[in-house]
Amino acid sequence: MASGGLRQADTGVSLGAAPAGMHDVPLALYVHIPWCVRKCPYCDFNSHTQRGPLQQDRYVDALLADLASEVDYGPPLPEIQSIFIGGGTPSLFEGVAIERLLGGIAVLAPLAEGVEITLEANPGTAEAARFAAYRAAGVTRLSLGVQSLDDAKLAALGRIHTADQALAAYELARAAGFHDINLDLMFGLPQQPLSAALDDLDRAIELDPEHISWYQLTLEPNTLFYRRPPPALPDHDRLADMMQAGQARLAAAGYRRYEISAYARPGHRARHNYNYWTFGDYLGIGAGAHGKRSLPRAGIRRTVKQRHPAAYLTDPMLHTERWVAAGELPLEFFLNTLRLIEGVPLESFARRTGVPLVEIAGPLYRARRRGLLHDDPTRLRATELGLRFLDDLLALFDGD
Repeated sequence: MASGGLRQADTGVSLGAAPAGMHDVPLALYVHIPWCVRKCPYCDFNSHTQRGPLQQDRYVDALLADLASEVDYGPPLPEIQSIFIGGGTPSLFEGVAIERLLGGIAVLAPLAEGVEITLEANPGTAEAARFAAYRAAGVTRLSLGVQSLDDAKLAALGRIHTADQALAAYELARAAGFHDINLDLMFGLPQQPLSAALDDLDRAIELDPEHISWYQLTLEPNTLFYRRPPPALPDHDRLADMMQAGQARLAAAGYRRYEISAYARPGHRARHNYNYWTFGDYLGIGAGAHGKRSLPRAGIRRTVKQRHPAAYLTDPMLHTERWVAAGELPLEFFLNTLRLIEGVPLESFARRTGVPLVEIAGPLYRARRRGLLHDDPTRLRATELGLRFLDDLLALFDGD
């Protein structure tokens, strides 16, 4: 991107030359398990309703072959800082399958000491023995897709569990030895008043999880809800009231908001997601999994594996790839980093993208003039206005 002829004095930004290539980019691993009992009408993830017996052994074999191919590509991998097993519904897999998967990963790739290993679980598939087996296999963090603690709202969302099952799943996770639990919770549900949204949140807070992901229901393309929207969704004003009141409740309960929809007790930020939001690298294995890897003097390589489970099982190494063009990097960087409440250090832009800071001097100047970015010489951080109108802020960095 051109700077528009701006001088350093115009922007308040140091325009020193950036290092060539990307340096010291941390690495994570995402593992996708694509099956679920029933696809939810709001879900736009690559998930497929389970039909017939799960091919757990065959799929683990495919995942490990996929990872071996990733390890063999390019220079030696840095240590993997976090692993996230998502879906779909990973908790459909038995503990022995997860144990074999994690054991194979440890053989193939270098893991950092104290690596965070998260597994997503649906309360409708919770079993005490299975949770204990996940913990014994090395899973350190459990993410429970609660979504609501109101049975009527759960039915409207197409969830397979009840509120009582969600509460029981949480207790099972604690009994299995998990001391790092996230609860996914939605607001802005069909026919949901402010009081009901806050009641959901209060009940979740009472459980005292280490992390709460509290986010608005959105109608994503390629979902049933997008084609046939549910009735009586809250309007923008009610959504704003929900968000503001919910943020106050979470803060009062000791949860710090560190990303638009993420709230954590001290020391319990999701390391895997935080890596995404700081434009870190990640290998993606599994049907439809996405990956990003920064290769010095080459650029940023993005990969996507075959989406359909049957095709993936046939050839897990087959994928599409693209190298991110220099003109796309500013928007890709800010799509992630500006979601963080604290932002990121200014110098991380050049360090993570290889693009000199001078290339975005013009957009930075305009964003600050409009009150969307803090006028901070050391950090890139959205203001409250910028967080509220994030799409408008991001548009300033879109080179198209």
